Amino acid sequence: MQSFKVGILGATGAVGQKFVRLLQGHPWFKIAALGASERSAGKLYRDAANWIENSEMPDEIGKMTVADCVPDAMGGVDFVFSGLDASVATEIEQSFAAAGIPVISNAKNFRDHPDVPLLVPEVNPDHIELIRRQSFSTNATGFIVTNPNCVCVPLVMALRPLYDSFGIESVIMTSMQSVSGAGYPGVPSLDILGNIVPHIGGEEDKIMSEPMKLLGTKQADGTIKHANFPIQATAVRVPVIEGHLLSVAVKFSNKPAKLSDVKEAIRAWKNPLAAMNLPFSPETALKLFDDPRYPQPGRHAGAGNGMQVSVGRLREGRVFDVSFVALGHNTIRGAAGGAILNAELLVNEGYL
Repeated sequence: MQSFKVGILGATGAVGQKFVRLLQGHPWFKIAALGASERSAGKLYRDAANWIENSEMPDEIGKMTVADCVPDAMGGVDFVFSGLDASVATEIEQSFAAAGIPVISNAKNFRDHPDVPLLVPEVNPDHIELIRRQSFSTNATGFIVTNPNCVCVPLVMALRPLYDSFGIESVIMTSMQSVSGAGYPGVPSLDILGNIVPHIGGEEDKIMSEPMKLLGTKQADGTIKHANFPIQATAVRVPVIEGHLLSVAVKFSNKPAKLSDVKEAIRAWKNPLAAMNLPFSPETALKLFDDPRYPQPGRHAGAGNGMQVSVGRLREGRVFDVSFVALGHNTIRGAAGGAILNAELLVNEGYL
């Protein structure tokens, strides 16, 4: 397998640090450049980053000099991962794509762009063909691919087999989101310790809109026809460190005869990545628990090296057809790890 030199934009932030940690020892990708804001540029990474990961900063990374987030300053990379804040991501990511450097982004800025793939590889791998419609660079070598909001990943992973088997008329869901989703320093301790905050600004709109693109169907002209069903979302911050737990109720377009049919649809779902041998693809991408106590963030968020989505408490509903809980690791599966898996799929399909 070819080795790729990668850069990280926003390398000193919480998502950027997760990229740094997860890429250590990756068989295909080697960190060659670190980009951050002007206040960090020119410093050694160990001096610029307030390291919050639960392992030691890699010594070779700590000795690297942080560059400005401009293509000329991070030259020589084959592509970049972006952990940039949304306030600056649009201009910077577009400048890299225009310079012929592909961008695999965790930021929200280009997710709703009609020609930019919003990608969960197990859910909509064919959407990467949107890249061919992009015109960020004159020779088409630079492009942008995004991964979705951290709640949308476990949501659409759980909905994919149900949508395919029974159709979906509507969804009501509540996300119980860990504090790591707020970055660093995150939620003030007096707001979250022994408490629950029943609002996360801007979160619910993304949860209600992004699944429509993710579950959409590629058309003959290369565009995506979005799915079309309502999601009523409530986003809540809870005193959990990592792992977003979702409570989901689904009304089907075609009601299954038995609950066992729903369980079978989930268990029989075929992961389209299974035969690709991608390093970040978990052995079990979607796991259904029978034990009603599971999944739990403290026990299962790290399953599959943080890349597994877990489903449990699947039961018949009195208002909607079924309800269940779903769990995903928000900073791995829902952020840096998801972006790395996107890049691996792009390699496998010849886009990198």
